[in-house]
Amino acid sequence: MKRFAELFAALDTTTSTAARTKALAEYFRTAPEADRVWTVALLSGRRPKRVVNATELRNWAAEAAGLPLWLFEESYNVAGDLAETIALLLPPATTDADPTLDQALRQLIQLAGQPEPIRKQATLAAWAQLQGDARLLYTKLITGGFRMGVAQGLMTRALAQATGVEETTLAHRLMGDWKPETTGFHALIEGDGQQGARPYPFALASPLEAEPETLGPVTDWLAEWKWDGIRGQIIARPGAFAVWSRGEDLITDRFPEFAALADFLPPGTVIDGEILAWDGVAPLPFAALQTRITRKTVSKAQMAKAPAHILAYDLLEDAGEDIRQQPLAHRRARLATILAQIPPSLPLSLSPQITAQDWPELTAERAKARDKQAEGLMLKRLSSPYHQGRKRGDWWKWKLDPYAVDAVMLYAQAGHGRRANLYTDYTFAVRDGNDLVPFTKAYSGLTDAEFNQITAWVNRNTLERFGPVRRVKPELVFEIGFEGIQASPRHKSGLALRFPRMLRWRQDKALDQIDTLESLRALLAGTKP
Repeated sequence: MKRFAELFAALDTTTSTAARTKALAEYFRTAPEADRVWTVALLSGRRPKRVVNATELRNWAAEAAGLPLWLFEESYNVAGDLAETIALLLPPATTDADPTLDQALRQLIQLAGQPEPIRKQATLAAWAQLQGDARLLYTKLITGGFRMGVAQGLMTRALAQATGVEETTLAHRLMGDWKPETTGFHALIEGDGQQGARPYPFALASPLEAEPETLGPVTDWLAEWKWDGIRGQIIARPGAFAVWSRGEDLITDRFPEFAALADFLPPGTVIDGEILAWDGVAPLPFAALQTRITRKTVSKAQMAKAPAHILAYDLLEDAGEDIRQQPLAHRRARLATILAQIPPSLPLSLSPQITAQDWPELTAERAKARDKQAEGLMLKRLSSPYHQGRKRGDWWKWKLDPYAVDAVMLYAQAGHGRRANLYTDYTFAVRDGNDLVPFTKAYSGLTDAEFNQITAWVNRNTLERFGPVRRVKPELVFEIGFEGIQASPRHKSGLALRFPRMLRWRQDKALDQIDTLESLRALLAGTKP
């Protein structure tokens, strides 16, 4: 763990991409092979499942530190991070043991499903032999909240430098459903020669911030709707059929409607597309699809209420040939040929292309996006390859401006990590007659200077305290942006927002100028108040 902690410290103390890449590459060359595999897994989102809840950790840590629970809780409120609080308050390690990352994580995995006394004993023993950053990192792994702030692309680049394997080849080999506890380093890096159901790294788009005219002739671009669903890949290879999400979750069983595609797609076909809830003609709102996202098994009633469909964007593999480096226009034509040969009753069709003579005409089409249950337009250069990850210049997402309402802050809570001493997480309300009704929370969108200014205001204007939460005077007004709105019986307002964030602090507005619950309901109904 000490070696892994040294890597963490090296990465945490610099923002230089070159320095981070160098530190990772050196680690991948010299660390124990099993530890390298676990590090790749952690940096690509394959964290072990949580085996101890936060309440248990707080109670055990307070006991081990000889502190009353209330004092531990107050320390946690100040530090803002549970693992950091535990690492600072526990007494020094009692041994000089230094388990490897592999040993620590295998022991952690074995605790799954064990009674509390066994999990407590093992956790206390681990804390007693670790110190400093090693103890901090182990505790973060227990909580399931481990982050190293390293993009997967940077990790892949460092791994390529350490192994001599080409970066794009590595990126493909690291995809899929491999498990660090059963995968050797050389097997992972060299691959097994069989692609099986392994997906490709997804190509991502960047937000279009300039005027579209700066992109050149509109005829150089493919325009299609930016659908609001789940990005996925359909894998149909000899002996393998799978559906993967962009987050590398195998979701085949969650969408049994797609099983029939295995009988009709040619062997060696990989398609990139968007999974949507579908009414037979057009997409349903994202809320309909959301009822199925977290379910591993889906009932017939759920399938009937929100049937799934894939709108295909791109063809990545055709007859077993990787065609990602071919121009998009070529890939799209081959995709259209394949889809024309499958029965129209199957839940797979081509995402429609939007044609326009010039940018003003395409801008007018973009304005119709919400009527199509879309978020805006995607613009893809017809000559572009299918990139790995996000590469600016060839793929752009040209989204509509978000919905926006003015609301007042009712509650404030401190953030975590470097924001642990700032109030950054706010609860907002709109007017309902003479009442203020909470309707959403948000924690992003402001500058550090604004968060500092608001924190000072919260300290002066707190009315009540509920643990880390402060109820404040309803005076500060903010413009809240969001992508969608839906009915929700779980919320007091009866509404839930999709991707809420603060667009700006409206210091020019007062409480009596905020929006109303009626205006939000009208927005939900699709009419203007």
